[in-house]
Amino acid sequence: MDERVPHVPALVSVMRGTGTRSVGLIVAVVVLLATIVGSLAVGARYIPPADVLRALVDAVEGRGSGEIHEIVVGLRLPRAFVGAVVGASLGVAGALIQALTRNPLADPGILGVNAGAGFLVTVGIGWFGVGDIQGYVWFSFAGAAAATLLVFVIGNTGPSGATPVRLTLVGVALGALLSGISSMISLLNPTVFEGMRFWGAGTLTSRDEHVLWAVLPFILIGLVLAATVAAPLNAIALGEDLARSLGAGVLRTRITVIVAVTLLAGAATAAAGPIGFVGLMVPHVVRWFVGPDQKWILVYTAVCAPILLLGADVVGRVVVPPQEMQVGIVTAFIGAPVLVYLARRRKITGL
Repeated sequence: MDERVPHVPALVSVMRGTGTRSVGLIVAVVVLLATIVGSLAVGARYIPPADVLRALVDAVEGRGSGEIHEIVVGLRLPRAFVGAVVGASLGVAGALIQALTRNPLADPGILGVNAGAGFLVTVGIGWFGVGDIQGYVWFSFAGAAAATLLVFVIGNTGPSGATPVRLTLVGVALGALLSGISSMISLLNPTVFEGMRFWGAGTLTSRDEHVLWAVLPFILIGLVLAATVAAPLNAIALGEDLARSLGAGVLRTRITVIVAVTLLAGAATAAAGPIGFVGLMVPHVVRWFVGPDQKWILVYTAVCAPILLLGADVVGRVVVPPQEMQVGIVTAFIGAPVLVYLARRRKITGL
């Protein structure tokens, strides 16, 4: 594996030690906290980090007031929390899909999960008059589950079964179909178009504590389920027959992963729209440094994916002032070249 990443062979070998991985995780947490502070500081009005920290301390002590307090605590803090949980959800969902399909280029977007969630949200807005997250979160879950199951059912047809290439092709085709239908519905229905205008691009704009509390229970359940399948996924990576001989429940693990991915991707899509590439890039890069152990991959991904998403959100606030570029567009600008690079490599990091 080291020769496949020639720029970091020494770092990879060092990171494989448990103690070093623990230190690396602490560093990642510190970077995440710094990114959150940056998310609270940067915007239409820049607020120095010292003032940000002072506003947070005042809020904890229950004595905050004034314009800076309202901007930091009332507007940007809920948005940062939503971005953090959405990033963790998308990253862990991508890591689970990559492990289950043994395809290092899989993620909820490429396998059509996000497109399925977005499609049923479009239907919910257009035909059922759903107008808030408490309503269309259920449509998002249903769409994510239906797309996941459909990809696996179609991918399992034929003598070769659900190979990584087949699942990827089916997911891309299904995602393109559902995205096209969603766009057609939006263009033909002004109500849907207005409701989907920013959400469809993937956005954290105007995301408040109501959005956070609406999706947080489902995300927490999904993360707990992900933690329970880390060990069985390690066994499945050795081959299904060997996994069964080691006592791993292959069918039970598959079902648990599908439920976890549905909860994580569905909740994240309901909260912020269909954001791509986060679930692809972060688990893949994390695997370079921590190795194939799913326990470390899931933990690192849950910390590093929010760094990417919040960082992209900060970039989106400053590249086209005084307007904001939606975070889903920024991650696409970052993720597309990364995907091309990964696809062009003669050897892709194995699972």
